[in-house]
Amino acid sequence: MFERFTQGARATVTGAVTHAERAGAGSVTEEHLLLSLLDRPGGRSAFALTALGLTDRRSSLEAACAEARRRGGLTQADTDALAGIGVDVDAIVARVEDAHGEGALGGDRGNRRRWPGRRSFTGGAKKILEKSLRIALGRGDRFIGEEHILLALTAHPGIVADVLADHGATYTTVERALYGAGGADEAKAG
Repeated sequence: MFERFTQGARATVTGAVTHAERAGAGSVTEEHLLLSLLDRPGGRSAFALTALGLTDRRSSLEAACAEARRRGGLTQADTDALAGIGVDVDAIVARVEDAHGEGALGGDRGNRRRWPGRRSFTGGAKKILEKSLRIALGRGDRFIGEEHILLALTAHPGIVADVLADHGATYTTVERALYGAGGADEAKAG
């Protein structure tokens, strides 16, 4: 599959590994893929991210991802739904952090058998890359570009998709920013 990646898509994956290394994470996550896309100037994904105003709201995206990580992966919608049945997630997180330290629910404790310079990809990050292939094939493209990775991030349920949606970037809005109002039909016709 990696042979189908454009230079920009390969740079996105490499950049995600760099983000994981800087963060001291044991694995490359969907969030690292998003941060790498936000770093990339030029290209179709950068155009879509700028058109949707996300490049100017990077710190808000990072904070929302960090807060969801702190809650053990629960999105704000999950937290609100649990609050509706009387479960105070913030109180639970506070108690867990009091007992086990800040970020105890964050999930990534690092890989004890880590090899220097090698980061594995989480199951979610692998699914994003697989989904980008399916999106590219569905669009009739013979390559996988950064734009396909961005679309996959919005299409695959999880923290990153929820954070992007909260910031106005759903599959539909990203597709519209990339390909215009006609979406797939316009891209094939043009």
